[in-house]
Amino acid sequence: MAKARAIVKRLKAVRNVRKITRTMELIATARFKKAMDRATEAAAYTQKISEIVSDLSNAALTFSHPLLEGRETQQNCALLILTSNRGLCGGYNGGVLRLANRRMQEFRDEGRTLSLEVSGKRGLAFLRFQGESIDQAYTHFEEKPTFDEVDELASRYVSAYIAGTLDRLDVAYVRFESSSRQTATIETLLPIGQLQESAAEGLSVDYEFLPSAGEILEEIVPASFKARLFKCFLDAAVSEQISRMVAMKGATENAGEMIDSLSMQYNRARQTQITSELSEIIGGAAALE
Repeated sequence: MAKARAIVKRLKAVRNVRKITRTMELIATARFKKAMDRATEAAAYTQKISEIVSDLSNAALTFSHPLLEGRETQQNCALLILTSNRGLCGGYNGGVLRLANRRMQEFRDEGRTLSLEVSGKRGLAFLRFQGESIDQAYTHFEEKPTFDEVDELASRYVSAYIAGTLDRLDVAYVRFESSSRQTATIETLLPIGQLQESAAEGLSVDYEFLPSAGEILEEIVPASFKARLFKCFLDAAVSEQISRMVAMKGATENAGEMIDSLSMQYNRARQTQITSELSEIIGGAAALE
């Protein structure tokens, strides 16, 4: 009887866990759809403005923008790592942090000065446990990062690069490619010329600037960088929800399998108990004859 009771308690606990994981799966699914819509809407704008900046950076213009100019020696580097504030999202954070650790080691081996900036409580906890010195920490970016929040961060990077205190900016995050494919990656966003794909060979694009090339570039080049950085945050947000949705779906299925197994064990234990009780009754009746 004791064994059957223990199985009943465990069954109850597993059923409660399955309810929780199923609920979290549904919440992650709803958030994923909203985040994917935002990322998809931003992708078209980001791609087009990046193409324009790429054409301009390859055009023979007398005017240039500091963000398009690479440095001969990239001594002062910044690494921005995008992780989640909450767990239960599979290997989402692990993939980003492994790449970030490699890049950090590369910079240090090359003798570069590294400024480490981390978004997300999970990444902060991991790197602090490793004894890393974190220059900037952000925990306010949730599943709905706003452009105003990212713009404040991007403006600081732009000012630092133009002032010469920053030579390179890398961002480690999970890139959203499709609902079935997300890839942990590191992209160099500054200088912006390294980010854009070069224009197709043999393709010449002529632009007519009004009021002037200088004023247009002064606006469009920083806007391109800010849009790309914002897309990194959007990709990270939607990838996090997909990872959590997949993780909770797997946990729910595993809980279901465990419930089936425990139910079978309970039935066998109960059957054994009933058989034992019947044997005792039959034996007692036979003793009375």
